Amino acid sequence: MVFVKNWEDFEIAAENMYMANPQNCRYTMKYVHTKGHILLKMTDNVKCVQYKAENMPDLKKIEKITSNLVGHMASKE
Repeated sequence: MVFVKNWEDFEIAAENMYMANPQNCRYTMKYVHTKGHILLKMTDNVKCVQYKAENMPDLKKIEKITSNLVGHMASKE
């Protein structure tokens, strides 16, 4: 499992992973209350990328990538 330090790298890697193998991809989000951050994880059972969001401006970015991924999942293509 790889923690990506840069948001843009995580966003590109997660979207590319989903587009390459949409049937096996999983996207999870976990809030860790004791530490006050959100863990994002995208895996396709072969590769796994993770990102740790620790500040409030990252929430808008998380909302954007989640809506993009849900849009891909809901489309028929």
